[in-house]
Amino acid sequence: MEFELPEDIAALKKTVRDFCEKRVKDKAREWDHHEKFPMEVVREMGQLGLLGIRISEEYGGANMGALAVAVVVEEVARYDGSLALTVASHNGLGTSHIRLFGNDAQKKKYLPKLATGEWLGAWALTEPGSGSDSAGMKTTAVKKGDSWVLNGSKMFITQGTVGDSFVVLAVTDASKKQKGITAFILEKGLKGFSQKSIHGKLGMRSSDTAELHFDNVEVADSQRLGEIGHGFIDTMKILDGGRITIGALSVGLGRGAIEESVKYAKDRQAFGSPIADFQAIRWMLADMQTELDAARLLVYRSAALADAGKPYTREASMGKLFASEAATRACNKAVQIHGGYGYTREFPVERYLRDAKLCEIGEGTSEIQRSIIARDVLKG
Repeated sequence: MEFELPEDIAALKKTVRDFCEKRVKDKAREWDHHEKFPMEVVREMGQLGLLGIRISEEYGGANMGALAVAVVVEEVARYDGSLALTVASHNGLGTSHIRLFGNDAQKKKYLPKLATGEWLGAWALTEPGSGSDSAGMKTTAVKKGDSWVLNGSKMFITQGTVGDSFVVLAVTDASKKQKGITAFILEKGLKGFSQKSIHGKLGMRSSDTAELHFDNVEVADSQRLGEIGHGFIDTMKILDGGRITIGALSVGLGRGAIEESVKYAKDRQAFGSPIADFQAIRWMLADMQTELDAARLLVYRSAALADAGKPYTREASMGKLFASEAATRACNKAVQIHGGYGYTREFPVERYLRDAKLCEIGEGTSEIQRSIIARDVLKG
């Protein structure tokens, strides 16, 4: 069992850290305050190869695995959860669905642009009335000659207004329930396809989130992604991978909270001593570090299984569940350590806490993760 990162991933980690120190660290607070999507920085990340980590070299990607994505997402999240969410969703959702289930023509058309960040990818599953119950979606796709006509809406879609390609799940045969859902690739600008930004979020405020609306949107059958009726089955595989990245994002936020708390505790004086000397503070830091280290190991285990081509559904859920809740606890304690200052925007820990909460919801809530884990445990 190896606990050291491979040399290529360790080098990638350093590259990401250096980039974030120069281009992200001093801007994240401003982006959050103004709910500004940092397109220029995202494009620069594309040029560094951070948006095509899992795409093969044939299509301009780095041809690396799930562990590499997890390391990159954690490193970015230490500085900005919103930006890390962009990296996670682009690599793990919209791009991966095309990478894994697209035909040769679709891969040649979309992957080179997605790999470099020339195009951003979005993935549309959640609807206003169906979140955890994704099989209860109402968006439909009806066959019309050699085309399909889509009607309906999607909710809370990451990269919803800045994205260029959209993988959209729609019901093609309601009588078959989960086996009657199919995926399609849509492009921004199609007639009848509109996007509306969602503002006023608790956290992840500079990540782009939107509602999507489909009003008789017609797409050619060549834009169908995967087999008819296999959309939901393929989606479950995409979500497994996405849970690895959300777990990594959680670890990055928690790590940021710890590092900021250590700096503050050493500088802040109370009763004639740094508060880092007080047992109450030390025990909080000890709990935070222990839980985050355990979370990282769980996330890395699921990524290693994925890269080895082994089943990892249960492990991805365990990593995502534990990491997301550990991150929220760590960020909450970080605010407590900072005292009144932690309740202001002067220090980043309040932003980390707001951002961390999403990790308990996105890519399947904590309750859904517990159901997945329990179901697997009960199989024996």
